[in-house]
Amino acid sequence: MKKNILYLGIAVIIGLLGGYLLFGNNSDSAKQVSDNHDHSEASINQMWTCSMHPQIMQPEAGDCPICGMDLIPAETSAEGLGANEIKMTENAMALANIQTSIVGDVTASDEDGMISLSGKIAANEENNAVQASYFDGRLERLNVSYEGQKVNRGQLLATIYAPNLVAAQQELITAASLKESQPALYKAVRNKLKLWKLSEKQISSIEDSGKVRENFPIYATVSGTVAMVMAAEGDYLKQGQPILKVSNLNSVWAEFDAYENQISKFKKGQKIKVTTNAYPNKEFDAVISFIDPVLNNSTRTVTVRTTLKNKENLFKPGMFVTGKIKGAMHTMEKSLSIPASAVLWTGERSLVYVKTNPNDPIFEMREVTIGTRNGDNFTITSGLHNGDEIVTNGTFTVDAAAQLQGKKSMMNKSGGKTMTGHEGHLGMQEAITENKPNTVPMMEMKLPQAFQSAFQLALQPYLKMKDAFVASDASQVSAFAKTTSDKLKAVGLSDLGKMEKSHFSKSIEMLDAISTNADLEKQRAHLVVLNENMVALAMNIKSPTKTLYVQKCPMANSNKGAIWLSTEKEIKNPYYGEQMMTCGSTIDSLK
Repeated sequence: MKKNILYLGIAVIIGLLGGYLLFGNNSDSAKQVSDNHDHSEASINQMWTCSMHPQIMQPEAGDCPICGMDLIPAETSAEGLGANEIKMTENAMALANIQTSIVGDVTASDEDGMISLSGKIAANEENNAVQASYFDGRLERLNVSYEGQKVNRGQLLATIYAPNLVAAQQELITAASLKESQPALYKAVRNKLKLWKLSEKQISSIEDSGKVRENFPIYATVSGTVAMVMAAEGDYLKQGQPILKVSNLNSVWAEFDAYENQISKFKKGQKIKVTTNAYPNKEFDAVISFIDPVLNNSTRTVTVRTTLKNKENLFKPGMFVTGKIKGAMHTMEKSLSIPASAVLWTGERSLVYVKTNPNDPIFEMREVTIGTRNGDNFTITSGLHNGDEIVTNGTFTVDAAAQLQGKKSMMNKSGGKTMTGHEGHLGMQEAITENKPNTVPMMEMKLPQAFQSAFQLALQPYLKMKDAFVASDASQVSAFAKTTSDKLKAVGLSDLGKMEKSHFSKSIEMLDAISTNADLEKQRAHLVVLNENMVALAMNIKSPTKTLYVQKCPMANSNKGAIWLSTEKEIKNPYYGEQMMTCGSTIDSLK
């Protein structure tokens, strides 16, 4: 009996010990599972993005697949923010170099009554001359063969074989032997050679030697700098056909762009001070000599011109200059002035980002109305108040963050919820692949079918020009830009509406600017404006012959972003070339 009680007690003890071990471990395991679950959930909620490419969203840290920069934690909390306010991390602000400044009042006295105009130096066309061939013949030798070469009056330019001149020399030799008996014939033959611009000395030399020259020299009739070589050795020239275009750069034009609402402030004879980047400490006094009577419909500007003396050869055609006119702003009312880099322009709206909290990086988009532009600043007539703090550098990056958070932005006028995390990243890629609407702002245009077909032919040299930009080959860029311009000019404007004409004309203007400029950086500046217009036209092609990809680099155009067209999905950045070949992403496709 005692033995059974002992066994029963041992069994109870063993059972209690087993139950403790079993349920105690389960409790600890449950707690551990709960802890692991909470940690996992926090990891899923924390997303990582790129400060320069905010469209990148990844669930863990790493490198940006576009530019290779370290990813930063994405902002996950929006507590206490307004409906259209966004908040950025301090780390993102620093990496994107986002800078702000306080808006202050500007009056005429603050600027000393000066209005600034931007322009560039051009050759004085009144001093241009064309050196032509005065008789038919074959160009045997060209002694002046490149642009920029100095030419002096009387200098040997070329040697020409001219059959007609050979016959005329023989006539002179024959007439010389008859000048006593037939003086009228002798005089007529000499006058014939004079009409071919032979000098008295040359004619007398032929007469005295009695020998015919087969290859005849051509001498310069003017002095200057070669602006264009218009013939090559071996060419057959007609009488009057140009060989060289020569510019006398002893005086040049400074041509400025004045906005439509500034025209009334200028008049001929008005004094203007001109400065250049090359000589920042020098001011050159001049007067306005010409105001273009025709307004440029594409830029809404007129050309204001002054003539500058250039005997010291300080001014080079193509050089950027700034003109300041005193007293032009005395009637201007009190307004606000902000840097041009602060403004995002969509074609219809002008936008800035205002910092709404002085202590935290919280921003809100605001539409503004622009008045005049003075140098690198805009005057604002409405939308901002004295003391507002606005983003002046990195505006595009702030706008990209607003797009990702579904707030009002340059691309999204009304705002709207966007997907976040890995789902949002995939959704955006699907939108690009499927060409969903609103991935790129769409301007509805009516393009005739004939125009669409001809425009697509012009895209072929455009794409070669884009590849030349990628290769950073300025000479090839110029060549393909000219070919593209020629093809577009052949299309014509007659069947286009006002908006269509504006984009078309601006495209040609930028292509011509690229083709006539040998500076790669200036070519890329023109490329930004060209692509804004070319992409707008391309997006209205109903049936493209091949898929076109609209690609964008957010760092180009001073961090405002710039787009381009390509037939390849692979990113090859025309704005940076080898420096940042893969910086950018495909934002739309035209199938």
